[in-house]
Amino acid sequence: MYRVNHYSITTVLCSVVMLFLVVACADDKLEITQTQNARENLPSLTASNITTIISDSGITRYRISTSEWKIFDKAAEPYWLFPKGITMERFNQTYKVDAQMKSDKAVFYSEKSLWEFTGNVKAKNLNGEQFETDQLFWDENNQRIYSDKKIKITQQFKVISGVGFESNSELTRYTIKNPQGIIPVDEAP
Repeated sequence: MYRVNHYSITTVLCSVVMLFLVVACADDKLEITQTQNARENLPSLTASNITTIISDSGITRYRISTSEWKIFDKAAEPYWLFPKGITMERFNQTYKVDAQMKSDKAVFYSEKSLWEFTGNVKAKNLNGEQFETDQLFWDENNQRIYSDKKIKITQQFKVISGVGFESNSELTRYTIKNPQGIIPVDEAP
């Protein structure tokens, strides 16, 4: 006849229970890790139909309008997303719009103070010149606007186009890296 030792049953039961606990704890850690990783991909704030005013030294300077704004502050590189486009307007001292920027989508990288505008980007400077491209970057820290994409600049009496572009942040002093098309040149007297 086979005899079962009381200690061997207890040992087997303890081993089985410990195995279930280890597996259960391992699953919990996996869920926590997945939740933390998912948090980096989820916005901490989502807002719809937003218009905000930005002032400088108590003077209203800019108006930003968007139909959707998402803030991803837990991402490895925190950013604000404007997936349905953005309109930015600058006001002069009499509160009339003197410059404007629009795009189908925009991203603001908050730690770098870098804007990326994409899709049907249109900007108008203080001189009334219209800038059109598919992608435009605005580096606020270095007061620089640039693009490596095709750009079209419509001035009062001519249109200039090319690939690659760099400007000051007011879009008043700019360089086209690879000009294309016919460019009128004034003859020397």
